[in-house]
Amino acid sequence: MVQLPEREDPRLMQELSSDRVWTGVTTARDGRRFVSFPSAEGPGLQVAEVVPVGQFVPYPNGKWNQVLDGRDLDTGFVGVNALRIGPDGRLWIVDAGAPGLGQPAVPGGARLIVVDLTLDVIARVYDLGPVQRENSYIDDVRFNRGNAYVTDAGAPGLIVVDLASGQARRVLDNHESTVCTRTMYADGQALRGKDGGEVRVHADQLEVSPDGRYLYYQPACGPLARIETAYLDDPSLSADAVAEHAEMWVDTPTTGGTAIDATGTIYLSDVEQRRILTITPDGQVSTLLADPRLVWGDAMWIDHLRRLWIPAAQLNRTEGLAGGEQSVEYPVNVYRVEIDAGPPANDHP
Repeated sequence: MVQLPEREDPRLMQELSSDRVWTGVTTARDGRRFVSFPSAEGPGLQVAEVVPVGQFVPYPNGKWNQVLDGRDLDTGFVGVNALRIGPDGRLWIVDAGAPGLGQPAVPGGARLIVVDLTLDVIARVYDLGPVQRENSYIDDVRFNRGNAYVTDAGAPGLIVVDLASGQARRVLDNHESTVCTRTMYADGQALRGKDGGEVRVHADQLEVSPDGRYLYYQPACGPLARIETAYLDDPSLSADAVAEHAEMWVDTPTTGGTAIDATGTIYLSDVEQRRILTITPDGQVSTLLADPRLVWGDAMWIDHLRRLWIPAAQLNRTEGLAGGEQSVEYPVNVYRVEIDAGPPANDHP
C-alpha cells in the first residue's frame, strides 16, 4: 500500500492559483509567465499570460483560444498540451492535434506553434500533419542542435523536426521504449478512463542532456530510456538501425512531468507517491521532496533563478483518468522550490 506524505515541506512555496486545471508553466528571462490549460474540463482557455495582478490573459490573443464549431487551424488551437520558452527565447506551444488523449486526431492539427514574445505574434508554425496518425496525441518538445524532438503519447513514437526546413519524420514507432505497457498509478489508485478501462499514455516525458549527447524519454508509466541524439539526427538510418541504440536506463514510477538542470540532473514527478525525484547523470535516484500538496505534479520548469516550478495538476482527479468521476479540489496550484542549478543553455535561456 502506498504511503502518501502527511507533512508539508516548507521549501515548497505556492506561486500561482487557478479555478481551472493547468498542466504547464514557463517563464521568460524578463519575468513574463505563461501557462497552459488542457481540455480535461472541457473547452475553454488553453494558453494564457499571467499578468502581475494574477489574472490570465488569453495568449497570443483571444481568437486563438476561441472555441470554434468548425476548427480554423490558421487561427485557433485544437488542443494545447504543453508550452515552453525555447533556447531561442521564443514561446513554443505544442498543439496535440486532438481534443484529448484517446480522441480522434484533427487532420493537420498537430503543430508546433512559435510565438515572438517581442511582438506577441505567431512567428512560425511547424506542421506535423505529415507524420500525424489517426490516434496521435502530440505531447511535448525539446531542442538540440537545429532539431526539435517531439513525443507522441497516442501513437507511440518520437518525431524529429528539422527546424530549418520544417521537415518531420518519425522514429522508434511502437518501440518498447515508447509504448506504455504497464498499469499507471496515482495516489495508489490505477488510472482508468471514462469507460473504466486502464489508461495508457505512451511516449510522454523527454529531456536532452546539457551536452546534447543523449535524449532521455519515456511513456508516462515508465521506465526511462535514453538514446544518443546522433542516431536520431541521422535521417539515413533505418528504423531498425535507430532502435538498436535505444536503451532502458532507469526504472521510474508513473510520471507527471520532468525537467533537467545544467548539471544534467533530471527532476521527475512521481505521481504514485506525491514526490519529486532526482536522477543524476550516472543514474542515481534520490527524493528531492515529498509533499501532500503535490497531487499529480505535471510538466516542470527550471528558471534562471534556480527555481523548479511544479504545477500540481490533479489530473488523476479528472474524469478522463478517474473512471468518469470528477473530484478536483480547487484552486489548482503551481508551486516552486529552490534548487542548486539553473537550466541548460540548450533548453532555454
